[in-house]
Amino acid sequence: MIDKFTVAKKIFKSRLIVGTGKYKSFKETAQAIKASGSDMVTVAVRRVNITDKKKTTLMDYINPKKITYLPNTAGCFNSFDALRTLRLAREMGGWKLVKLEVLGDKKTLYPNMIETIKSTEILVKEGFKVMVYCTDDPLMAKMLEDVGAAAIMPLAAPIGSGLGIQNKINIQLIKRQSRVPVIVDAGVGQASDATVAMELGCDGVLINTAIAEAKNPILMAEAMKHAVIAGRKSYLAGRMDKKLFASASSPTKNLI
Repeated sequence: MIDKFTVAKKIFKSRLIVGTGKYKSFKETAQAIKASGSDMVTVAVRRVNITDKKKTTLMDYINPKKITYLPNTAGCFNSFDALRTLRLAREMGGWKLVKLEVLGDKKTLYPNMIETIKSTEILVKEGFKVMVYCTDDPLMAKMLEDVGAAAIMPLAAPIGSGLGIQNKINIQLIKRQSRVPVIVDAGVGQASDATVAMELGCDGVLINTAIAEAKNPILMAEAMKHAVIAGRKSYLAGRMDKKLFASASSPTKNLI
């Protein structure tokens, strides 16, 4: 069965996107990414070493020719900083496929949607392909798509919380109205959360903390890989109808 995952006209093998923060080392990061089967990773531009040539870098462990790097604006709390960060990423590595997040406050790390929409519109006009972290508000998601977002990335729960999907209805509404990929971003805590996201019809899942802060990150990365695959196949297979009463599994006619 051919089931292509396409973002901004680029085809990916895996529907699981993995973050590169919070790991104990670059070696562990690389091992987790390999176990996850992911071929796209997010990188916080503001937190990477670009000046000290003596120190090792993420690229020493994860080959950007084999894995797609997705520069993101983690840590940006206004449009000015977010735009400057992604313009820098384009100058550094030629990246045009980027992940935008403009945060509202340091306690919840919820996105500031006014700044996010404004930033998305500017970046699209400058030729960027923008995957956008956003609230699980269908109206805000539609606005992002209208200004040219390449992918809509609603949160499942606050970043790093591990609470799982808190509003399944809104996630479904966003997916049903969207013509671009919908990728659950933030809040996944365990493999079953990733499966639920895919069973809701989402096109992909982005996971960082749930893997990096697991007792065994490599094993959790592998679990997330299988969870995303299972959830996607379950969605495509089409679940049975829900019934109020029991329905016997074995025949009820010609009994002995």
